[in-house]
Amino acid sequence: MNTKQVVGFACSYTPLALINAAGFSHYRVLPDADCPDQAGSLLHDNLCPHIKGILDRAMSDRVPDLAGMVFLNSCDAMRRLHDAWMKARPGTRSVLIDLPPTTNDASVGFFRDELDRLAGTLVDWGGTAPDGKSLTRGIGLNNAIAESLSALRDRQRAGTLRNGSAALQEAYNRASTGPMEETITFLESLLAETAANNGRGVPLYLFGNVMPDPEAFTLIEECGARIVCEDMCTGSRVFTRITMDREDALYCMARDTIRDRPCARTMDERRPGRIADDLVMMARECGARGIIGYTVKFCDPYIARMPHVRELLKKEGIPFLHLEGDCTMRSMGQHRTRIEAFIEMLG
Repeated sequence: MNTKQVVGFACSYTPLALINAAGFSHYRVLPDADCPDQAGSLLHDNLCPHIKGILDRAMSDRVPDLAGMVFLNSCDAMRRLHDAWMKARPGTRSVLIDLPPTTNDASVGFFRDELDRLAGTLVDWGGTAPDGKSLTRGIGLNNAIAESLSALRDRQRAGTLRNGSAALQEAYNRASTGPMEETITFLESLLAETAANNGRGVPLYLFGNVMPDPEAFTLIEECGARIVCEDMCTGSRVFTRITMDREDALYCMARDTIRDRPCARTMDERRPGRIADDLVMMARECGARGIIGYTVKFCDPYIARMPHVRELLKKEGIPFLHLEGDCTMRSMGQHRTRIEAFIEMLG
């Protein structure tokens, strides 16, 4: 049973190791399709449904008791969510942490200082001041989860994970919303399970941002695919392994967080087309015959990147299907026919 106070978060760039080092447990507020649509009273209709889904939960009071809510200034929509959150839940504590758009040394240093500001905020919320010992422990727990999730991905790719990619997504969701110690125990039990090889279906690579419902993965695989690798904000990007090669733990956390595989909002100035390059490399490494990109509607960073992604995949001869949705199974269900046709073409 978790006895720690809980700190909420909304973006996969959030430093969970730091939150835990301050004595809190983390909880990712994901969109909930069952919440009434109320966000339109505070945010424009043509705004990211991920953001509006989170605000709907806040306005419906369907979030746990939080000591505070951490927002990363990762995109304009997330910034607006922070402002709307304060209107929807007046009196609750929240903080907006700036996230640099680039990954150079100056950006790492800036983000390191922002993490230091977050550490002070967590103390103001009743936490303990993170020190070398607690940061090392928090990073150790974070890395243990990252490694267990990596092992589960290997099992999924080999076709030996019971219930396949849906089970893997359930593990991501549980790791995002539960205490780290309990998550590690859960993941160890999952890894101890044995399952007959169910590696059937056309191997597929999946990338995008927010698709937390395990049923969405089941739907894709029911269409004849097998998701052998993914790169999603609600999937493999949530837990980044942090290498402690300096005494300054906050620096290591900042560096490894913003230099991990970037989502569309982060620009690697040395390789502006890195997202597309990485897609080609990872799809080939995992033996995928095609790629599905799932992004939420009105996501400006992905809208800007998608033309280059599409152009490079076409040049490399990798079949590609782009889907847009609202983070719910309603929109995924509408895409079933397109997914079936795409998989049939690959097969």
